[in-house]
Amino acid sequence: MEKIIVFDTTLRDGEQAPGASLTSEQKIEVAYQLQNLGVDVIEAGFPIASSDDFNAVSMVSRRIKNSIVCGLARCLSKDIDAAHEALKKAKRPRIHIFLATSKIHLKYKFKKAEDEIVNIAKRMTRMARNRCGDIEFSPEDATRTDRDFLFRVVEAAISQGAGTINIPDTVGYSYPQEFLSIIRDILNNVPNINKAVISVHCHNDLGLAVANSLSAVLGGARQVHCTINGIGERAGNASLEEFVMALKTRKDVFGKFAVSVNTKEIYRSSRLVSKLTGFVVPPNKAIVGKNAFRHEAGIHQDAILKKRTTYEIMNPKDIGLTKSELVLGKHSGRHALTSRLKNLGFKLDKKKIEVVFKKFKDLADKKKEVFDDDLIALVEEETRKKKKALEMVSVKVLTGTDIIPNATVKIRYKGKVYEVSSTGDGPVDACYKAIDKVIGRHTKLLAYKLDAITRGKDAQGLVGVEVKFGNKTASGKGASTDILEASTKAYIDALNKII
Repeated sequence: MEKIIVFDTTLRDGEQAPGASLTSEQKIEVAYQLQNLGVDVIEAGFPIASSDDFNAVSMVSRRIKNSIVCGLARCLSKDIDAAHEALKKAKRPRIHIFLATSKIHLKYKFKKAEDEIVNIAKRMTRMARNRCGDIEFSPEDATRTDRDFLFRVVEAAISQGAGTINIPDTVGYSYPQEFLSIIRDILNNVPNINKAVISVHCHNDLGLAVANSLSAVLGGARQVHCTINGIGERAGNASLEEFVMALKTRKDVFGKFAVSVNTKEIYRSSRLVSKLTGFVVPPNKAIVGKNAFRHEAGIHQDAILKKRTTYEIMNPKDIGLTKSELVLGKHSGRHALTSRLKNLGFKLDKKKIEVVFKKFKDLADKKKEVFDDDLIALVEEETRKKKKALEMVSVKVLTGTDIIPNATVKIRYKGKVYEVSSTGDGPVDACYKAIDKVIGRHTKLLAYKLDAITRGKDAQGLVGVEVKFGNKTASGKGASTDILEASTKAYIDALNKII
């Protein structure tokens, strides 16, 4: 097996994402989790950038013992000195230096000739190597650099002691076949390349960062820069979780490669970085998104219940989740509903299942997702049913801040349908007074309680009431995404127990 070195730059390039700044203490927390995750290299920051960045690199250096701790520096003596100073307490320090090499950077950023760039690369690599035994060199914007010039710069850096040569796709410009050919050309055209490990650093501007990283591995790269959740400058970096799980999942292609990452820590790492940066993980994000192991479509759910691998290429347990989840919604089928009801402890015959399934579908049309508590309410409402004197057909309410609430209820009472309107102190009171008109008697409301059954703006409301009718009292319950409908159902449920 060939080892692929996982170089995590969440604390450096990831933190450069606008709005993702972390304090030194937060960086320490992430660094500990990265060590638990098993990454080989932690790029802790850019020490010259600010005093807080310097302190963060220094603090991480003192605390992290298993992973290499790396500090970034431009090819400037002051940057290299700052990185060296910040890394003094590191058990395994690395200085990562970079120098732009593409024509557009040389013309507009440096205004320097190619020979001068080669000399700077030699001089600064030598200086860094004199301060630290582990040096990584990056020709910035390598994928837009003339290849012959790229070979010269890489050879120069290796000649002065760079043990890792990192090839950055700085602006996410390359594509997999091109990137693979760049790596292979470096291996075939740099005479001393056998003295260094080839690394890659891919950005996601065209959504190809992970694909390019995987292609680079096939081309001969043995270190890959990643970030948790793929955060980073602009559209971000290669996502660690996607890269690692691609290697592990596609063993037919990447079977000879191994990483030291403990994949069961992936989900925990993702949550931590999301919490501390405030960057919410999109639900459709590969591997760690909320929906990555969730299924709603009935055809998919039916197949998953029969054999998980029909629609899942990874086991959720491998990334630290307990199981897949069948999401009940408007696309779900009977099999998924029956399975969920069974898990909740309900054993219903086929006739009851059909009734509950119809009610479930009606509810799913109103809600994005139907939760377990929603199902419990549906089943309980159905199992409580017997021949009733009162049944609600519909309810309509006109209410507002400057009008008297008016309710119109359509009720089936003793086999006949009545439609009656009434006003009230509030919309619920108006509904109840209209129902009283249907039954021809006045009832007294002793208690009224409203609870949300589930979470979200579209949660079902569960209304509980206690009413007095003559010398009898009874309680009732009703559930719906519409509070007035739930209130009406609860009132009717209580009256049916009395009438």
